[in-house]
Amino acid sequence: MINLNPIGIAYNQRNEIEDDYWGGIVSQIIIDSNLPQDALDGIESFSHVDVIYYFHQVDQDKIVTGARHPRNDHSLPKVGIFGQRGKNRPNQIGLTTVKVVKTEGRKLMVEGLDCINETPILDIKPVMQEFLPQGPVRQPKWSHEIMRNYWNN
Repeated sequence: MINLNPIGIAYNQRNEIEDDYWGGIVSQIIIDSNLPQDALDGIESFSHVDVIYYFHQVDQDKIVTGARHPRNDHSLPKVGIFGQRGKNRPNQIGLTTVKVVKTEGRKLMVEGLDCINETPILDIKPVMQEFLPQGPVRQPKWSHEIMRNYWNN
């Protein structure tokens, strides 16, 4: 069995679960008081971090383990849950690469975190070039279609 404890909570102005318009969202991640404040030391020397979080407001009855149409749009091909980034995943885990804005004590401000207010944060890892894909990134045409407005304001 795996037991995970959030390392912090993300706060921002998005209170509703939405699929698009995440551009310009600045979130404040407050590190849990059980962790030392120096857990964030050095993070500002990185331009970006990966934030792993828990989709805490996903309805358990809507969890998908097999194939579905992305965003339930039947004009898109049916693909397995692991072939898409939807929130209704078996373990409800999200991952986003975000821009580091600044730190203040236990607070890490980031831009581009696509989670709603009061989302539990499971981990934060710095982005390093050596971990980025070594070749071209390939993805199906439908994925570009659903991401068209994702980062718009």
